[in-house]
This record gives sequence, C-alpha cells and structure tokens, in this order.
Amino acid sequence: EFFGREGDGGAIGKKKGYFELADNGVIFLDEVGDLQPDMQAKLLRVLQEKEITRVGGNREIPVDVRVLAATNCDLEQLVREGKFREDLYFRLNILNIYVPPLRERKQDIDELVLHCLERLHKENGTLKVITERTLSLLRQYPWKGNIRELFNVVEKMYFVSDDDTIDMDDIPANILNSVVTDQ
Repeated sequence: EFFGREGDGGAIGKKKGYFELADNGVIFLDEVGDLQPDMQAKLLRVLQEKEITRVGGNREIPVDVRVLAATNCDLEQLVREGKFREDLYFRLNILNIYVPPLRERKQDIDELVLHCLERLHKENGTLKVITERTLSLLRQYPWKGNIRELFNVVEKMYFVSDDDTIDMDDIPANILNSVVTDQ
C-alpha cells in the first residue's frame, strides 16, 4: 500500500502506492510507533533517498513528500528499548507537537461531542441533542481510547436513543458503571 506494485500481466495490475500518490504533497502516517522493524527500514529509506520501488518492480521512482506522523507511543522510550529505529526517529522528529490525551483536556469534550453529533446528523439526516446531565457524566470518564473512543460512544448513543434527545439511558453501561464506581 505504501509503495504500490507493478503489474504482473494477470489479474493484479499496476497500482500507485500512498507515497507516489502523495508526490509533491503531504502523507499522514498514523500510529507510526506501531510499525514493524522491516517497515521502519523501508520508511527510512524513502525519507533519506526520496524514492520508492514498487513491489515487484525494479525501477526507482522519485517522490517528494512531506511526512506528518502521529503516534500514541513514547517513541523515545521505544528507541531506548530497541523497538523503534533511532535514525528513523530523528528523521521524523523535526517538529514535535504534543497533544495531551483527552482525559487531560476535559474542557474539549463538549465541543467534540457536538462536532460528532453534527457529523452524524449530516450522514443520517436525524438531528439529535444531548442533555447537559449526560455531557457532565461524559466529562467524568477517563477516555483511555481518547477521541476515537469518545466518537465511538457518541455514535452508539446516537443510534440507540429512542428519540431526538440523548440522555443518561443511552450511555453504554461500561461507561456509566465506570463513572459511578469511581465516585
């Protein structure tokens, strides 16, 4: 997927990879800390040489991409443990922006929930509102899965609510129990 493939003359044809498609632009690599060592080496080569070779090919294709990488891992710790290449870390770590986990910025929860509900309204045609009491409870949850977990929960509540108001009855039991137990 990253590097594309050359056609073999059969059912599988030639395909550009993500780096080729992002040529003269930006490629976003999510969860870069989870890359296997062989992929880390291939990514490092692309960043250093500014070229890729498609799978099954033998021709080097120049690419000019800016890389935006994200991870929820501590890459410095992974480097110390030998699980992430130090040279790749230095190549990627040109500008480092730390975004605290959602549990450390509870003030963002209301806006994120409203954004998610707006997106669901556009996708499904049903406008739903959430009660202040429900939002208050969501602010108390630790959100170990960060924004992805929050969006998943809001989507669940959106679809299980019986009417156009999302209330306490719509909160998944695991979240409700976690918040009630912690108090």
